[in-house]
Amino acid sequence: MTFVRSDPNEEALNPPRLPSWALRGAADTLDDVAFLSGAALGALHLLVADRALPQTLLRDRLALGAAEACVAWQGRPERAAELRDAVHLARPGDALGPAGEVLAVWRRVVARPASTRSLARALPNVTSEAIEDWMTTGQGGPVARAAGVLEAVLADRPRDEVTALALAEATLSRALGWSHVTPVITAALPSRALRRTGEDLRLACHRAARAGAGRVAQQAVELGRAGARLEAVAPKLRAKGAGQAVALFFENDALAPAALTHLMSDRAARRLCDRLVALGAVRELTGRDTFRLYGV
Repeated sequence: MTFVRSDPNEEALNPPRLPSWALRGAADTLDDVAFLSGAALGALHLLVADRALPQTLLRDRLALGAAEACVAWQGRPERAAELRDAVHLARPGDALGPAGEVLAVWRRVVARPASTRSLARALPNVTSEAIEDWMTTGQGGPVARAAGVLEAVLADRPRDEVTALALAEATLSRALGWSHVTPVITAALPSRALRRTGEDLRLACHRAARAGAGRVAQQAVELGRAGARLEAVAPKLRAKGAGQAVALFFENDALAPAALTHLMSDRAARRLCDRLVALGAVRELTGRDTFRLYGV
């Protein structure tokens, strides 16, 4: 299991809070916004490094938000629920569709360490050499470097927003010293910002980093508390393979019972998911009677 509490007996999760002035203070100039985004990211860094939070699950949830933003910019109607269905209800070998493929890319990007080799494996039709060239383009602080990479990729591949934003996020995460890509700016960046360049793009990225840091922090706290509930009920589960199944919930934004059938029978998997819902440890995400998905 990837979720480890620093104190197993601790009942309340009290992670560091982002300062309210960094998230809501007025700022119009690039210098002011850059200062505030830096303060928000600095506070977020403490959360990202906190082993009391389910980091793998957080990244997978953030991948969903990034994919939803990218799909919306493409003019497609799918939102989070449809993206989850496309990926988590697909059988091996099934085509995911354009929107599902966007989510699949983001999930691959956040699942591995933020190395050039891993990024090349995660991104379709992109070489390690191209990634290195783009990611050495950005100059300055973390957000400015991310903006530079975003601009460089879009200059070469104007219609490939997914690659551009994934590499911008990778640049930001690397610059902040994070081991894995943790999407911060994509879901908070307005689509019109992708048409900007230079200082205008840097300003948009700083604003997105500031807003995104607040969103990521909120999701991290919520998932931390939900994860603590799941960890607390895990010892009550007696089904064979239940411990491994619980570990999968700490790694995936959503799971279909079919994803657990390598650990137990289909019937047992469904019963386990319903049991976890009854215990308040996971949620049923679809509201449907069939083809259900579950998540922390």
